[in-house]
Amino acid sequence: MNDLLAQVATNTDTSRNSGSAVLFETVLTIMDIRSAAGLRVLAVNILGRFLLNSDKNIRYVALTSLLRLVQSDHSAVQRHRPTVVECLREPDASLSRRALELSLALVNSSNVRAMIQELQGFLEYCPLDLRADCASGILLAAERFAPTKRWHIDTILRVLTTAGAHVRDDAVANLTQLIGGAQELHAYSVRRLYSALAQDISQQPLVQVAAWCIGEYGDLLLEGSCEETEPLQVEEEEVLALLERVLQSHMSLPATRGYALTALMKLSTRLRGDNNRIRQVVSIYGSCLDVELQQRAVEYNTLFQKYDHMRAAILEKMPLVERGGPQVDEEAKESKEAAPVSTDPQASKLLDLLDLLDGTSGDAQQPPPLDPSPEGTLIHLLDLPCAPPALAPIPNLKVFEREGLQLNLSFVRPPGTPALLLITVTATNASEGDVTHFVCQAAVPKSFQLQLQAPSGDTIPAQGGFPMTQLLRILNPNKAPLRLKLRLTYNHFGQSVQEIFEVNNLPVETWQ
Repeated sequence: MNDLLAQVATNTDTSRNSGSAVLFETVLTIMDIRSAAGLRVLAVNILGRFLLNSDKNIRYVALTSLLRLVQSDHSAVQRHRPTVVECLREPDASLSRRALELSLALVNSSNVRAMIQELQGFLEYCPLDLRADCASGILLAAERFAPTKRWHIDTILRVLTTAGAHVRDDAVANLTQLIGGAQELHAYSVRRLYSALAQDISQQPLVQVAAWCIGEYGDLLLEGSCEETEPLQVEEEEVLALLERVLQSHMSLPATRGYALTALMKLSTRLRGDNNRIRQVVSIYGSCLDVELQQRAVEYNTLFQKYDHMRAAILEKMPLVERGGPQVDEEAKESKEAAPVSTDPQASKLLDLLDLLDGTSGDAQQPPPLDPSPEGTLIHLLDLPCAPPALAPIPNLKVFEREGLQLNLSFVRPPGTPALLLITVTATNASEGDVTHFVCQAAVPKSFQLQLQAPSGDTIPAQGGFPMTQLLRILNPNKAPLRLKLRLTYNHFGQSVQEIFEVNNLPVETWQ
């Protein structure tokens, strides 16, 4: 059979349509039987010659057949890649669509740069009905075969610039996740996105990513030139004016305005200038007709007015994001399905604080939900008075001291609730200068439940002035040894200070 098929394939005259039909049926037979590898290569080469035929129907049949063979005979089809790419320029929509599908199937780690460049060129002039498929295919191929993170970011950015309105819904989230996880490219990304946004604010996905990136890394945008980009001098007023332009544009979607409003709010902690302009813009949207924007603006206004001392900590940069593959996502999904979910609405109000402590937390048991009934034996954490109760006979503990600033912990265990521990954090300042913008954050292992009360203030006066206090409520149902991690941020003598430390020497009376 193989010899017969090889003889027909090599001796058939293709100058007429009848010969092409016989040859095509021969190729189909070779594809459908267990033919020799050399014979299958011959069949692929015949289809490659069909791509050079002047008849559109023959070229379409060849593209369709090669698309069937690309999985089983990938190397043989790869030899005809230049001819397939040329078919992208076909004016016939059906031919260009088949050529696009085959080109995307031919992308691999060895040719990804050249193929993506060809596909990006095709994306600029392709028909509108093909742009969505082409953009999605480029993004998927780049995510799968990207040689470097910078190349990946540049590829997505070019797609958003060229066909932002035709990309998939998850393109914005994927790019923000990619940039967030590439710390070494933060300055490069924010400069590229700022330049792209200054040129065009009509592509909504591009505007959303650019606004997010400017809000997160606006301080890097205003610093000196980046080695990987052309020198770019940007003033604070120019950045604010560009985001205001996005907010006022009739082309901006409500979601895009939300990105821009959040970016302005984050820039209030990253820019060195006065925040009055940002306050005015945020206050305007407090009466916006869009409910989502209105709620966000009202919350931001409240943050400026009542919780200004916490604004810097709340709006700090997002942590680095680790991108996981499909297997990691599947494992996370399975673990989520297997984990018990508490249905108690009161227990969900306790803070988890993002698992800042590692180690024993992985094997710790989940604490039982709080009993919301009045007859329950546990005292409802949110119903406790704001003022700390009288101190129990547990020794105080000094956990921090630097340049006159001292942090002490005092402990109380209510008699009727042995699983509950109340910790009062007291910060005093014996130095010559005030401590301002003081923020204390805490974390505990997963087997505990932690709730932080609002501090008494964010300024600690100099020379032993009125101390700052903050109450921590910790529920320890398993009576496990308590571990506590603290993070302090404040300004002292004109310098910004951040301290992170773990407290492991807590008195045994706090948990036994």
